[in-house]
Amino acid sequence: MENDIKIAVVHGSEEVNLEVPNNMGLNLMEFLKANDYEQIEGTCGGMALCASCHVRVLEVSPALDEQSDDEYAILETLPVVYDNSRLSCQIKLNTNLKSIKILIPE
Repeated sequence: MENDIKIAVVHGSEEVNLEVPNNMGLNLMEFLKANDYEQIEGTCGGMALCASCHVRVLEVSPALDEQSDDEYAILETLPVVYDNSRLSCQIKLNTNLKSIKILIPE
C-alpha cells in the first residue's frame, strides 16, 4: 500500500524486502523480532539500555532524527560501532518514515 513503510533487511548475504503499515505504533526492533530475526534480542525491552538491537542504517528516507545522548552512550559500549550504527528500538515506524534499509551485524 502507499502508506506502508518499505523495509529492506540485509543479514549475511541475504536481503529481504518487507513492508509494514505506518500506523501500527511499532519501533523497528519490535517489527524485526515479530519477523523472527533472532539476532535482534531487545533484552532491555526497547529502553535503549543494552544495544542488543544494534543495526546499521544503510539507506533511509527521509533522514532519521539524531541519536539521543542515551542511544549514543549505549552504542559506544559496543566493541565495534559505525557512523551508521543505531539501536533499532529507537527507530519509530511511523508516518515520518517512508523507507529504510538496514544491515544486521554478524
